[in-house]
Amino acid sequence: MKVLVTGGAGFQGSHIIGYLLGKNHEVTILNTFSETSIRNIKQYKDKITVVWGSVTDYELVAKTVREHDLVVHLAARIHVDESIEDPGTYIDVNVGGTYNVLEAIRKLDKQKPRLIYWGTCEVYGEPVKGKLSERSELRPQSPYAASKAAADRLCYAYYRTYGINITIVRLFNIFGERQKFGVRGALIPTLVERAIKKETLIISGSGRQTRDYLYIDDVVESFKILLTHNNLAGRVVNFASGSDTSVKEIAQYIGKKFHVPIKHGQERPGEVMRFPADISLARKLSFKPTVSIWQGIDRYINWRLQQ
Repeated sequence: MKVLVTGGAGFQGSHIIGYLLGKNHEVTILNTFSETSIRNIKQYKDKITVVWGSVTDYELVAKTVREHDLVVHLAARIHVDESIEDPGTYIDVNVGGTYNVLEAIRKLDKQKPRLIYWGTCEVYGEPVKGKLSERSELRPQSPYAASKAAADRLCYAYYRTYGINITIVRLFNIFGERQKFGVRGALIPTLVERAIKKETLIISGSGRQTRDYLYIDDVVESFKILLTHNNLAGRVVNFASGSDTSVKEIAQYIGKKFHVPIKHGQERPGEVMRFPADISLARKLSFKPTVSIWQGIDRYINWRLQQ
């Protein structure tokens, strides 16, 4: 199968292409150029076709989409804080880029590829009650979340209007090897990096905010399931671990391992306090997370210490 992965040189994308190559699929990636991107795909560079560029470039997207059986659309701007400072870029990339991918597929004369849209739990916002299922109201609380919600619903509209085979995935908080740390980085990698340097761990606000963390190996397992179920056109599927962990608990776990203190910083504007995931549908599709938050952190720490 010929597969195009937008954002394939990113953290999650590089793990996805590793799996695809292991199954002997022909892989092309479309990704913006950076030293991090080069590093993420270094081990795959002779096995894939790389197109450097942005999903905001329609002509490039249209040329790249051709002749593929599957398009996995991961390319996006992903940082809440940055979206607050520069919302326009998030609209351009996350909404405009998704529109370009959809239009490129719609305008194909030959058989149109299946599209898997890589979405996020951020589209839900603060839950009104209970857990967040695929039928929960979308109440995005940041420009990032709003841009992803718009792209999510645009995908659904293209399924309903044009009959494109689109599956919408809403992943909860992913972590693991190759994830960015530091400025604009993710929580767990950033805390581990500071801990390695024996620096104080800084968490925003009270630290009582909780997330459902899913280790990258389980994300790859979710992708395997999506590939084996081609009957999910127009469907939304949540993928998460099914359990919540507070930011404070994570900081305490990492701090104890490295014997470093913890400091509370300012609350983050637009931050949702909890994302409790309902993964009933994913479980019906045979999804079963196998790596706990603590096992995943240990694996990440071991990997980071070897870099």
